Amino acid sequence: MGNRPLDTQFLDRAIEFAVHAHAGTERRGKGFPYIIHPLEAMVIVSTMTSDQEILAAAVLHDVVEDTDITIDEIQKRFGDRVAQLVDSESDRKMEFTDWRARKEESLNRLSFASREEKIVALGDKLSNMRAIARDYTTKGDDSFWEMFHVKEKAVHSWRYHALVEALSSLSDTYAFQEFRYLVNSIFPEAKP
Repeated sequence: MGNRPLDTQFLDRAIEFAVHAHAGTERRGKGFPYIIHPLEAMVIVSTMTSDQEILAAAVLHDVVEDTDITIDEIQKRFGDRVAQLVDSESDRKMEFTDWRARKEESLNRLSFASREEKIVALGDKLSNMRAIARDYTTKGDDSFWEMFHVKEKAVHSWRYHALVEALSSLSDTYAFQEFRYLVNSIFPEAKP
């Protein structure tokens, strides 16, 4: 009469793969293992879906962007759907040298993305926004933005308000509501 055990073999393999892929790397000067971020993104995604392929894509979302692993390897190990979801969240650094142009292209893609792609993206962006909110609260406005490649708060404000708009079709989720709240808390000024 007890609960049937949940089959998590697919997700377990994705978590293990991500742990190995990010082994030995640190989250941008934070002093903790990089894998914490993809795991947090996966936990956020789990508040919106129990689909193991979407959860796997969330934990794998930075593997192609930040390691030597290719999208073809993700496809071979985890299938077409996971590879497509990971690819949709991977930054196209090679195609753009200008940060703003790269972010505009990414925002444009996200605006037309499927709900599944937006769920994976929201997991990533909310994890990032939580880190920004924690660090910003501790460091304050003066020195905080110096740790980024782009140091102008107004540019980050533009990007995060645009992300809220691009992800607004997920407004029925707690994750989106938290994301919007944090963006408006850190960037209360009008959208630039």
